[in-house]
Amino acid sequence: MSAVFDLTCELIRRASVTPDDAGCQLLIAARLARAGFAIEHLRFGEVDNLWATHGGDGPTLVFLGHTDVVPSGPPEAWSSAPFEPAVKNGCLYGRGAADMKSGVAAMVVALEEFARTRPDHPGRVALLLTSDEEGAAVDGVRRVAAEFRARGERLDACVVGEPSSKQRLGDLIRIGRRGSLTGRLRVRGVQGHVAYPDKADNPIHRFAPALAELAATRWDEGDEAFPPTSFQVSNLGSGTGADNVIPGDLRAVFNFRYGTASTAQGLRERVEAILHRQGLAFDLEWWLSGEPFLTRAGPLRDAVVAAIRAQEGMEPELSTGGGTSDGRFIAPLGAEVVELGPCNATIHKIDERIAVDELERLPALYRNIVERYLLHVAAC
Repeated sequence: MSAVFDLTCELIRRASVTPDDAGCQLLIAARLARAGFAIEHLRFGEVDNLWATHGGDGPTLVFLGHTDVVPSGPPEAWSSAPFEPAVKNGCLYGRGAADMKSGVAAMVVALEEFARTRPDHPGRVALLLTSDEEGAAVDGVRRVAAEFRARGERLDACVVGEPSSKQRLGDLIRIGRRGSLTGRLRVRGVQGHVAYPDKADNPIHRFAPALAELAATRWDEGDEAFPPTSFQVSNLGSGTGADNVIPGDLRAVFNFRYGTASTAQGLRERVEAILHRQGLAFDLEWWLSGEPFLTRAGPLRDAVVAAIRAQEGMEPELSTGGGTSDGRFIAPLGAEVVELGPCNATIHKIDERIAVDELERLPALYRNIVERYLLHVAAC
């Protein structure tokens, strides 16, 4: 088979469940070193990160991906062993086949071929991999981005190889992502007997009006790139387990997905104002997973769209939907960020798979983007 098929299979065989890289990055680093790339391993805690670069002065285009995968689930539920690649009905099966060992393999092959055919290319190409994208995402790209910022590492453009396509390769690219802000709330009450409510303070009753106001609030109207901000409660709990006890506290977890019409600070302030106005005694912890980002029309977006148009013969949908990706850590460094990868219909599922013909076309698409971007920027 082809180089990208063989490498994808080698990666699938490594059961790299977060944060275990299982040797994926060592395999890739050895290949890129032979192709003339400078290799740097950045290990933080239990997380492996790989930074490989080729070229010199000028703009830097980086491909971003992850070698970790989610757990397979019950192996007996799969039609073939989850960590043993298998081809059936024109598809390659295995955990990580779509998310995202195929994308990583395609990036590696594209960069090898580009460095071989254009050894004196303008600018710099790079590959950044982590083993902590599917997990806490603390010691992965988030930590690497802080390291890059401290040492003044220049990143101009970033292609994230996450599976973005819907029905066929390149039919959708992500040009931005919403921010994600999570609140972990504890409403304090006074425990007591349900027959003597005057001697207790029920936190469930206290929180009900506040929850109604939070759920009914229109946080913003969105804008041309992002929908209105979404507020969702994901967990809510209280009670002692006994039916005659007023509980002493209530705990809730909620999340905002927001675009550029709001800010994390603004959302925090508005939530806390509602809680205070409703007279709650509370403790509230915030976790900002990432700020929203948007890549407007420019050299990278133009290169990606042109490459898809030339190879796949279609105009991609430009989207800012979905969850989050590691692109949220690279965009604040000043880089344009676009996400492009294979179809995402089976990611994280039993019998995860990718169409083999789609896999075979992916390296050429990535290489086309490199050539269009670097040669265009160099010409300018």
